[in-house]
Amino acid sequence: MEQQNMPLFYQNPVALNKEAHADMTVSPSPEGYRFAESTRAIMIAAVEFFDAGRQFPIIFNASSDGDIFPVALLGFEENENLFVDSEGAWTAQYIPAYIRRYPFITTDGAEGQTTVCFDEAFDGFNLEGGLPLFEDGEPTEKTREIQAFLQDYLVQIRQTREFGAMLLKQGLLKQIDAQANMESGKSYALNGMLVVDEQKLTQMADADLVKLFRNGSLALVYSHLLSLRNFNTLINLKAKLEA
Repeated sequence: MEQQNMPLFYQNPVALNKEAHADMTVSPSPEGYRFAESTRAIMIAAVEFFDAGRQFPIIFNASSDGDIFPVALLGFEENENLFVDSEGAWTAQYIPAYIRRYPFITTDGAEGQTTVCFDEAFDGFNLEGGLPLFEDGEPTEKTREIQAFLQDYLVQIRQTREFGAMLLKQGLLKQIDAQANMESGKSYALNGMLVVDEQKLTQMADADLVKLFRNGSLALVYSHLLSLRNFNTLINLKAKLEA
């Protein structure tokens, strides 16, 4: 797949094929967003910072191959998403693109080509009233819409990878540990999180700061830093759940 550490809701991705799937239709899941209810953190693209940062804490993770990627934190415990309620509804105003594109995803092919795949385990295929993906052997408007969304997402992820590489190169990231203390007496440790080091940011040369400002990176950095206030949002949601 085009990224590592894929959330568990992708159970069995297969390539979309106009012959094998000529009669396939797609509908929203009858279970809403239950597929994401065990997703504690979700990768986001840099372009999502301004929307996602208003509701979720944005932190950074290092992948196994050394890439730095931002993630929206959705819960404190493993397999916990505080933004999916008991009915499967998404309770936040913003839905990250990684979740919006499900059950579709792309794979990297030869010579930079990508292949559209879908999760066979998704429960919204071939339901009554679903939209067809192919007609007369050709992609429908719905399929073209999906392809365009996936392609734009890939472009945004590549730009996000460059943003993460810049933060790493400039030495602007630091590792922190945090603990959420609940009124009930329970506490939840959040260890090994990567965040931007504000002190190092203020020590950068003026010319480097101007570059960050002009290419839009500085706005992303401050959006990330402001988003950390949303740990209080998670605490309030967790308190309601425990109550």
